[in-house]
Amino acid sequence: MKLRLNSLINRYAPPLVAGIILFGLWEALPRIFGVSALLIPPPSSVLRSLWIITERGLLLEATVITLFEALCGFLIGSAAAVFCAFLVTRSALIERALMPYLVGFQALPKVALAPLIVVWVGIGIESKIAIAAIISFFPVLINAIIGFSTIEAEKIDLMRSLVASRWQEFRMVVFPNSLPFIFAGLNVAIVFSITGALVGEFIGADRGLGNLLMQLNYNMDVSGMFAVLVVLAVLGILLHGMVRFFHVRLVFWGKPQGLQPNDH
Repeated sequence: MKLRLNSLINRYAPPLVAGIILFGLWEALPRIFGVSALLIPPPSSVLRSLWIITERGLLLEATVITLFEALCGFLIGSAAAVFCAFLVTRSALIERALMPYLVGFQALPKVALAPLIVVWVGIGIESKIAIAAIISFFPVLINAIIGFSTIEAEKIDLMRSLVASRWQEFRMVVFPNSLPFIFAGLNVAIVFSITGALVGEFIGADRGLGNLLMQLNYNMDVSGMFAVLVVLAVLGILLHGMVRFFHVRLVFWGKPQGLQPNDH
């Protein structure tokens, strides 16, 4: 029990203390230097705006919509990326055929594609999911390709000496070996998916946190805008934590750095 308590303190105390210090400086420095609250509202003002937005019933619905768009885009983009990585690494012909186009598409700024996607798909929720999926796709693709390609030859030789089929090789060696790399991409993609959903809402939407942020911007409600940004930051932390949770439990032989075996 004592070890468990020490583990929790060591894990959560540093970010909590750092957060208290940062919020204290945020509250104090603008007052000391006379910075207007219209430029940098103090945390007390931001929390008050957050409470007002929540009381009006605007925050919960907008958060649920943006979270749904981001998660759907993340799941679609990640699944497509793993499948493409599998095809590229399993066949030299497919690699030669697809890689130039994948690299070229990767070079395009994804945010710049967002207006076109909204025109093609519409201003509904589908366009936001599509943008989130595209932005989530490439971090997972690159890491999955590395994971599928980085395999010790001895493991493959052992499977072949046991007359294992290609599917058995993939299921027992290739895929487990690639999981740490795939999760590294997922950790990046889950945060990018929120950006994708938000960009889509900026361009054209009547719901979601992006739309709420635009409304507050039109009304020059800076404290309210900061409140929405805080919500987005919390969403990012929670989604990142969710991916790390599955990483620790599925890739038990290679935990992310900073997580000890008793950190459950």
